[in-house]
Amino acid sequence: MDAVVVDIDIAASPEEVWDVIMDPTRLDDWVTIHRRLGRHDAPFGEGATMEQTLCLRGVNFKVKWTVVEWDPPHRAVMEGRGPARSKARIVDELSRRDGKTHFDYRNEFKAPMGPLGSVAGRVLVGGVSEREAQASLNRLKALLER
Repeated sequence: MDAVVVDIDIAASPEEVWDVIMDPTRLDDWVTIHRRLGRHDAPFGEGATMEQTLCLRGVNFKVKWTVVEWDPPHRAVMEGRGPARSKARIVDELSRRDGKTHFDYRNEFKAPMGPLGSVAGRVLVGGVSEREAQASLNRLKALLER
């Protein structure tokens, strides 16, 4: 499994950060690769699902997410299924640090077609996933620190 790990400190409470990152209707406000929100459960919480269209390198793809862990406002884990049996797991962790909220974001993903798919994915996507994840956290920070 490949992984993208980024983090950021945000001058807002963990509750304020949590309220934005765990609201599917707010994804367009901060997730740079988000294109469309499909069906989603409300309220959002453990066991909830959501369908999302994302875009990397100009290619749109759909992922169906399920919340498998829910500990507001500290930790959420979502598992996703994408095209061609690809899988992803996102771990969002929030903690207080020096009067701010520290946001640790981890996205683990398994490309289809085993090791060959993993190599092809790294060639096609390269460092785009990490850059986009950091850009998303930067947008979130700007949104919450206005």
